[in-house]
Amino acid sequence: MKICSFEISGVIKEGVLDDGEIVDASSIRGSLLSEANASPDEIRRKLGGAPRVPFKYEYLRRPFTPTEVWGAGVTYLRSRDAREVETESKGIYEKVYSAVRPEIFLKDSGLRTVGPGDAISVRSDSNWTVPEPELTVVLSKEGEVSGYTISNDVSARDIEGANPLYLPQSKIYRNSCAIGPVVTTPEEIPDPRSLKIEMKVFREGEVVFEGRVSTSNLKRGVDELVDYLRRDNQLFGWTALMTGTGIVPPDDFSLKGGEVVEIEIEKIGTLRNKVVKLGSSGS
Repeated sequence: MKICSFEISGVIKEGVLDDGEIVDASSIRGSLLSEANASPDEIRRKLGGAPRVPFKYEYLRRPFTPTEVWGAGVTYLRSRDAREVETESKGIYEKVYSAVRPEIFLKDSGLRTVGPGDAISVRSDSNWTVPEPELTVVLSKEGEVSGYTISNDVSARDIEGANPLYLPQSKIYRNSCAIGPVVTTPEEIPDPRSLKIEMKVFREGEVVFEGRVSTSNLKRGVDELVDYLRRDNQLFGWTALMTGTGIVPPDDFSLKGGEVVEIEIEKIGTLRNKVVKLGSSGS
């Protein structure tokens, strides 16, 4: 089951994608995500007579409102190598890649996170910013996996590379994260480490970068990352946990205003966002 949020005539509703249509789930009491671990057949039964509209990507909105977005770093070998190249503090990324404890950081409170079709941003003071496509786990406040979505952890590599302590400034700023287009429930993704991820960046309609990876290359499993996030921690509402990126553009590539980033993950869909360059005032 693919849970979404969609907007028609200025009204935002929850829905389910089904065979080229969006099923209006307004008749179901409470959040569809709250029902995500219930029987999918039961949910489909409840939606049997619900109104349907033809699917259009432009109808889609952020599929849920995260109370927090967390990131896991250096979970792919490619990411480890890229961080070692960019950083002036050599050796730290090799150590965390090999360590028992993973790198987990807070990306956002949810207020800076956008959805499909929205704009993502490049910082005004960064000259080397890249998209980071990531399989993302959706967790309930009890820490249970309710589904999977796509995220784009937009990151200023030059700022983090200057000093690892600048990581929050590299990662956390206006519209620096996108999630969507849907949340796919666990029964459709029994093995999150067997998914294909592909990313393309378009400039004036032409592909200027493309890359692909499989989540089978993840160094750490979803259960391990969730365990460390939950350890001595409290989750609030719906939490998004990004599992890291295995697609890294070449060192001479940086996002530019006007480009479009498309991230596709098998069994989830495509997250598409336009890029804007922020001004010195943050606008």
